[in-house]
Amino acid sequence: MDKAAAMSILNYQDNFRHSNNIYDWLGDGVYFWENNHERAKQYALEDMKRPKTKIKEPFVLGAVIELGNCLDLLDQKHIDFVKFAHSEMVKSLDTNSKPIPINSGFGTVDFDFKRRELDCAVIRHAHAIALKEGLKFDSVRAAFMEGNAIYSGAKFFDKNHIQLSILNPDCIKGIFLPRQPTCLL
Repeated sequence: MDKAAAMSILNYQDNFRHSNNIYDWLGDGVYFWENNHERAKQYALEDMKRPKTKIKEPFVLGAVIELGNCLDLLDQKHIDFVKFAHSEMVKSLDTNSKPIPINSGFGTVDFDFKRRELDCAVIRHAHAIALKEGLKFDSVRAAFMEGNAIYSGAKFFDKNHIQLSILNPDCIKGIFLPRQPTCLL
């Protein structure tokens, strides 16, 4: 996030902006890192280097979030529901002779496949199925495995994090300036 944008939000002059790109892996919403100030800061620094960035001065803003009715992909029942949503989406696309979206990279160095068009479409379809049943999700939560292995043979990666997509702005209970850590551990 850019510092000027963060300060406008902190001072109630602006609001968080919903992302609604076709490649946003958790679908539409305001994206947050869960309990990971350092990864949020790393991302802002990475984003600042992109050609069309809006970030001039990287900054991290904290938020107190209540997930509400969360499509939590760390909970088995929601994992099963999203698997079902994928199956239903594929059937619908096949019936209508439409292509199934795919996850891909933004370029040759993007081995994490951050262009998550398939994942976004599935999450959006899950929301649509839930709405038909009279259920509305306020948020989506999932673990994102990203980066390089932290040692040879590891399945732990140096940019892993839990990410949130907040659809209902009332779930954002407060915003604050995070304290700088006084020790590394």
